[in-house]
Amino acid sequence: MAGARVSTLAALVRASRPVSWINTAFPFAAAYLLVTHQVDAVLVVGTLFFLIPYNLLMYGINDVFDYESDLANPRKGGIEGDVIRDRTEARRVHRAILWACAITVIPPFVWLVLQGSVAAGVTLVLVLFGVVAYSAPGLRFKERPFLDSLTSALHFAGPLVYALVLAGESLLDPGAWPVWVAFIMWGMASHAFGAVQDVRADREGAIGSVATVIGARATVWFSIALYVASALVLLALPWPALLAALLPLAYVVSVARFVGVTDETCEDANRGWRTFLWLNQPVGFAVTLLVIAAW
Repeated sequence: MAGARVSTLAALVRASRPVSWINTAFPFAAAYLLVTHQVDAVLVVGTLFFLIPYNLLMYGINDVFDYESDLANPRKGGIEGDVIRDRTEARRVHRAILWACAITVIPPFVWLVLQGSVAAGVTLVLVLFGVVAYSAPGLRFKERPFLDSLTSALHFAGPLVYALVLAGESLLDPGAWPVWVAFIMWGMASHAFGAVQDVRADREGAIGSVATVIGARATVWFSIALYVASALVLLALPWPALLAALLPLAYVVSVARFVGVTDETCEDANRGWRTFLWLNQPVGFAVTLLVIAAW
């Protein structure tokens, strides 16, 4: 409601997208544990960092710099991004978001950089650069077709890659490369499909994306191809980890329902995106079981 004061703490929590916290913290924690087999301060601090501050940075600055386009997008609101309609109140909350990002991100970031090798520090810097570059003015990777999907995928695969480097694992190890390569493919597929529902809104707002360039239907097929590719890559893992190859197929089945979507009916894909959000929960549980088995 216009003029109503928004709770700053509640706005910060919503901006960080609690539904996605586990999607970045779990990959870091699982990878670090599987390599080091120990619970230490680095694991605790890193997991907490990728649980909340990292997500606040990723989604918070997106809310700040995408405010005008989000206002015009009827899909935005609630679980898919909070939009404060009162502009004065929005400016106040946006300042709070930027300050909260600096306060919660910089201290643990500096501490983590000091704990690992130079390679680990560089990896963490690149991961955070990608998060900022996705939304920040002057960079706006989210408006650069195909780079938008890759950058978005690295938002989630980045914590896993960083954990591997931090723990001293070679990214080319037979037990490592299929995981992070498949994760990036999965992330690109998910971002691309998520962009389908916004084709018309993005074009009206002069916002570029993989979906606005190749069209809604082609993007759905692009997404399916990447999900299938991620499943094939996971077959390179040893038993029982190779069972993970079955998991991307659940997304193939879900996304395949929209192969007939057009640019004019792109909003129908929102049903598939909502399916994606809850599908992550059982798939994440299955991944947890596989991690326990590997442990």
